[in-house]
Amino acid sequence: MTGAGDDDALLPAPTAVPDGVPVAELIDLTPPEQVARAALARAKAAARARGLRPGVTPSRPVSSGSAPGPRDPQPLAISAGLLARDLGWEPGLVVGDLVHRWAQIVGPQVADHCEYVSFAAGLLTVRASSTAWAANLRLLAPAMLARFDEALGPGVVVQVDVLGPVGHGFGRGPRRVAGRGPRDTYG
Repeated sequence: MTGAGDDDALLPAPTAVPDGVPVAELIDLTPPEQVARAALARAKAAARARGLRPGVTPSRPVSSGSAPGPRDPQPLAISAGLLARDLGWEPGLVVGDLVHRWAQIVGPQVADHCEYVSFAAGLLTVRASSTAWAANLRLLAPAMLARFDEALGPGVVVQVDVLGPVGHGFGRGPRRVAGRGPRDTYG
């Protein structure tokens, strides 16, 4: 253990101050302007290290107090939509919404004679129940696109491809019909 006398040995010996001489002249003091310039230089260096530049406003949003801001709690619909967008689920959600609301979007009469087949990259493929309905749906495609824009958002469905009916395969087997066989409709 060191005693109290050891700490006194570390301090410089007091010097005598002549009478009438200010203490500031005896001690070499840094002028206040130089201290201020050094502090400003340190503050600028710290700001540069954090990525801040003169004249550029910080990217942190300014809170106005009572107005809603981005850090406030958001409704679940907005939060779920942002989550779906960030995770890349939007195309699957659009297809699910389209299939779920198919009769509501295209109308009950069209929904009775037309079914959803696939949707990829803005191309909606549907299958008609007969060749007559397939021809009718090809003529109604622009009106259907307008309904899809209203229901799903603009530019989600950009083209409608209409397929005809699929019949039974009578081409093989013991009961095969010779000749052309049935052609038009199976519904």
